[in-house]
Amino acid sequence: MQYSQKVLDHFMKPHNVGKIESPDAQATEGSPACGDQVSIYLKVNPEELTIEDIKFQSYGCASNIATASIITDMAKGRTLDKAKKITWKEAADALDGLPPVKMHCSVLAVDTLRSAIKDYEIKHHLAEEAAFNKDAIVEELKKVIYPKVGEDIVTLKMVKYVGFENGVATIDVEIPKFDEHRDNVVEEIKEHLEKFKEIKEVKITM
Repeated sequence: MQYSQKVLDHFMKPHNVGKIESPDAQATEGSPACGDQVSIYLKVNPEELTIEDIKFQSYGCASNIATASIITDMAKGRTLDKAKKITWKEAADALDGLPPVKMHCSVLAVDTLRSAIKDYEIKHHLAEEAAFNKDAIVEELKKVIYPKVGEDIVTLKMVKYVGFENGVATIDVEIPKFDEHRDNVVEEIKEHLEKFKEIKEVKITM
């Protein structure tokens, strides 16, 4: 697998590694059982709402470590509003690109940063917990990457139907049976959706 020099640099000597004692906010996304996990810790200036310090801990591959490293560099010193607008594509570009099968690592890093910012905003009454509905499921599916091309399954129009009723999320995805990435996408969908307490069961049809 071909990595850029920037990916290798951030993997070999990652920035902002560690844990902030008594952080103002923190978040963990992913799962070691699924291969990748990232935790991010924030210290926030309460007057300017800027990220004064940021640290991360990760479990996973070179891309996982590199994307967590670059995302903390990008977020440090920014206001919360600007930091949560960083996209996974911007993070990947800052590393001079990632192999398509590793784009999900960039999504995970950005997702964790946004979750940490949300944690701060809710704690300080700057935001409220959003009501969970079908739209929340669609937004989460935008974080599921089709490994062959490194793009999300919603943008690629692979998601044909999303339903949510009585705690059951029903997802209709169009992926041919012979596609080598089919099982991987199914597992990614389940991993992303099963973290929501409102979802009791995930049904995927193809």
